[in-house]
Amino acid sequence: MTELLFRTDAYLQSCLSLVQAHTPEGGIVVDKTVFYATSGGQPGDSGQLVWDGGRLQVATAVKVEGGRIALVPAEAAPLPPIGSQVTQSLDWDRRHRHMRVHTALHLLSVVIPLPVTGGQIGTERGRLDFDMPDPLENVAALDLALNALIGRDLLVSDEWITDQQLLDNPGLVKTMSVMPPTGQGRVRLVRIGTAQVQVDLQPCGGTHVARTAEIGRVEIGKIEKKGRQNRRVTLRLLE
Repeated sequence: MTELLFRTDAYLQSCLSLVQAHTPEGGIVVDKTVFYATSGGQPGDSGQLVWDGGRLQVATAVKVEGGRIALVPAEAAPLPPIGSQVTQSLDWDRRHRHMRVHTALHLLSVVIPLPVTGGQIGTERGRLDFDMPDPLENVAALDLALNALIGRDLLVSDEWITDQQLLDNPGLVKTMSVMPPTGQGRVRLVRIGTAQVQVDLQPCGGTHVARTAEIGRVEIGKIEKKGRQNRRVTLRLLE
């Protein structure tokens, strides 16, 4: 399996790794990575790969068989040889904006305490789909509440529980459409606040900022009706 360095340090921007394989599609499988692979509504990271005698731009990262991560070149180019050492470097501004948006969406699920049916993260905005039969009555009040939570500069941390603990506490899962991955024996939880003063706690494998003030100001924007009971709520970064 590829070692996911972003899981222990989401602020790590580069690392050395070894090339383990090439995929049939031209991806580069590495033994460890700082690149987040596309999943859970969060895009894969982009950046650069450098080795002795070559370099290439990485367009994204994807999951491949066996719990491994493959880095996908932005265009056709010579690949680093299997067994060679490479230096990975993130497009940090893009990743950090994903971290800010992702954390803001967790807080959006706090101020709109309804089941989540989908979501997507971008560099400028993100959205959550809610099981929401009736329209929101006071978007301005929700906007104030969301920015107030951000302004409290709450700690964002993670912890791990067993698969069985998750099964015993189904209320931790906010998403209706996608269940947290199980089968590895443990599940990662992301907490906003502290155990004593907790604002949010839910399973998540994505990357987040360390404190909510790092998100900056946001604004709840377009709200679209998607089906009989679903509504899509979009937020955007203002700074």
